[in-house]
Amino acid sequence: MQLFEEGRLPHAIMLCGPAGCGKLALAISFARVLLSQKVEGGMFSDSPEYVESPMLKKLEHPDLHFTYPTIKLPSMGTDHKPVSDDFAHEWHELVMAGPYFSMTEWLEQMGGENQQAIITAGESDDLLRKLSLKSSQGGYKVSVIWLPERMNIECANKMLKLLEEPPSQTVFIMVCQEPDKLLETIRSRVQRIDVRRIAEDDIRQALKDKRGLTDDMAQRVSRMANGSWLKALELLNADSENELFLDMFQSLMRLAYQRKVRDLKGWSERMASLGREKQKRFLEYFLRLIRENFMYNFQQEELCYMSQREEDFAKNFARFVNEANILPITDLANLAIRDIGQNANAKIVFFDFALQMIVLLIKK
Repeated sequence: MQLFEEGRLPHAIMLCGPAGCGKLALAISFARVLLSQKVEGGMFSDSPEYVESPMLKKLEHPDLHFTYPTIKLPSMGTDHKPVSDDFAHEWHELVMAGPYFSMTEWLEQMGGENQQAIITAGESDDLLRKLSLKSSQGGYKVSVIWLPERMNIECANKMLKLLEEPPSQTVFIMVCQEPDKLLETIRSRVQRIDVRRIAEDDIRQALKDKRGLTDDMAQRVSRMANGSWLKALELLNADSENELFLDMFQSLMRLAYQRKVRDLKGWSERMASLGREKQKRFLEYFLRLIRENFMYNFQQEELCYMSQREEDFAKNFARFVNEANILPITDLANLAIRDIGQNANAKIVFFDFALQMIVLLIKK
């Protein structure tokens, strides 16, 4: 905001930070300011005010353009490259309900929870066409790009050219969760702003004020949320997926400890039957629980962020996660996340994952 007030606004900004820290909410708020009518301070104030039009309040301003990952539906033609406009209604409905949502929720909104969403080259072509038009209101044109790291290489190269030669009075606001996955040339042409995790006390207070939680419950949820309001909401709305992930984690560890290779093969087939996004969410859950058990093993309870069921399992399991295997286990899970993201055969990935856990659990 200070950059804007001082007339030093860059043409491309990239808001970076973990999921749930408020990057998209911040991007939308800033876009609203850029597209609002500036009214100079009145008799009692020297500060200018920004008045939103009704269409801007509804995020329907003609100079506000959203770009986000999409999927290809069966109804689309073979040559069609999905673009954001194909899912404009679904996006508007979700974002108006609140700017805190996950890729899982967005996939469900589009009707393809088992697919991997990307930003296609068709999107960069469509965005160039839109931004080449003159501003309808005579001011800025704002392009908010959610998760630019999901651009395929063709789209990324076209986007790079767009950033190098931006249309007049255009501001790009990228909302990025994994900036290292973006082309270095794109990263070098944007002004990066890191958004910090939300303070635990702020989440706790919001849970009490907005959700009516008791102080004890709000404290537990805020600690487990680890600075993410999105995670706090997910914990409040815990569904069968959370229970499934814990069951799969427990099953893997018990079968690996007992060296039941045939049963581990069945476990890997169950994992392979899940969609790739869900497989990655399990692996991220796995990493979190391994970290919590490691801390529990060293009796650092103030650093543990587990539900009651997770803690009950940790009482007997935590001793198997120690200095000798914590890093190899973490590396193994991160490698599996990479392989799944690159469309490797899920049965092979998870069976190899399970077999290696046999060896890693006995390291001391």
